[in-house]
Amino acid sequence: MNRIVSVVLGLLILFMVASSTLFVVDQRQFAVVYSLGEIKEVVTEPGLKFKLPPPLQNVIFLDRRIQTLDSPDTRPIFTAEKKSIVIDWLVKWRIVDARQFIRNSGPSMRNLENRLSPIVQAALNEEVTRRTVRAVLATEREKVMTDVRKRLEEEAKQFGIEIVDVRVKRVDFSPTITEAVYNRMKSERIRVANELRATGGAEGEKIKADADKQQDIILAEAYRDAQKIMGEGDAKASALYAEAFGKDPNFAQFYRSLEAYRASFRKKSDMIVVDPSSDFFKAMRGAGGANAPAAPQKK
Repeated sequence: MNRIVSVVLGLLILFMVASSTLFVVDQRQFAVVYSLGEIKEVVTEPGLKFKLPPPLQNVIFLDRRIQTLDSPDTRPIFTAEKKSIVIDWLVKWRIVDARQFIRNSGPSMRNLENRLSPIVQAALNEEVTRRTVRAVLATEREKVMTDVRKRLEEEAKQFGIEIVDVRVKRVDFSPTITEAVYNRMKSERIRVANELRATGGAEGEKIKADADKQQDIILAEAYRDAQKIMGEGDAKASALYAEAFGKDPNFAQFYRSLEAYRASFRKKSDMIVVDPSSDFFKAMRGAGGANAPAAPQKK
């Protein structure tokens, strides 16, 4: 029984030792083999590889894919005309020499990024300070990125990396300048709006005055035409009255008396005091003359 346990234990130990001598290299990685703390070999080809068991040899892996370094902070940079601008940038890089990379930055990519960021910022500062804002924003933006990349390619060799690309993501004025620009734009828009309102108000007053003038002209012409028509109507009525009254004077006198009664007794509350024997009620008395009943004193 003890012999079986010993055999199983031995096989297990043998399997563990054998498995510690094998490692798999992915095509997206570098495998760096250490021998007693020194770099023994850098494996670049993917597949199953062999090494001595620990602690004689150890292996670490480095990512060989393209990495992205973003600007860690936004520091203002002064241009040739002393304008303060803020630039956000990114750098694409990858490891090409694993030995050199580990010698300078160790196996941690964070250490490399911490050392590379000030170098990128310094190269960008040197390129921007020689140009104007217009050049950085438009005319020479591509050249700025190209020149920064050329500077970084020389610096990158000591880190065992390759600079793939350099890009400027955003260029903006510093917060104080941005606020001043916005305030100036706001003032300009307010001025233009006030000018438009004043122009519109003047045009509105002009249109209103013209409309009032046209209204007065139309009303005056309408009143003139109405008075003319009324005059013509009154003239025709007077001519008709004259012709009718000329044919029968008694009827004319009777008609005028009725018109006088209508004008005098227009309302029930109207009161008139006259002598019943006067000629005012002559039409009411009719043919009876004095024998007719007296006219009422109140209607």
